[in-house]
Amino acid sequence: MAGSRVYSNLAGGPMKSYKLVMPEHLNQFGHIFGGNLLKWADEYAWIAASLDYPDCKLVAVGMDEVSFKANVKEGSILEFDLEKVKEGNTSVQYHVDVYSNLRSNDKILIFETNITMVNLDENDRKKTLPE
Repeated sequence: MAGSRVYSNLAGGPMKSYKLVMPEHLNQFGHIFGGNLLKWADEYAWIAASLDYPDCKLVAVGMDEVSFKANVKEGSILEFDLEKVKEGNTSVQYHVDVYSNLRSNDKILIFETNITMVNLDENDRKKTLPE
């Protein structure tokens, strides 16, 4: 994961991660390709869930409304803040906030969503999360 750092509270607290926006993350107009934000949010939610439930086989099953709130350009450092917001019998949901302009005093929320992960058994059927 070049250009990435992941930090987490292993006790199930909020997780914070950073990503450097490189040329390969941009579209033909020089702005971030939205699919990269979705990919990173999904990846970091999986990491958070895997740290919270280390013996589980977790996969993403849903992402709430996706809305891009601001532009991101090459060289930006993005901050991903993730927090567990809901736990069900077989699934867990994380809220993801993504910020830009970290090198100034004007941090901007550029993206937010909720991602739901479900726990699967060895036959890929839903399985109860451990307590």
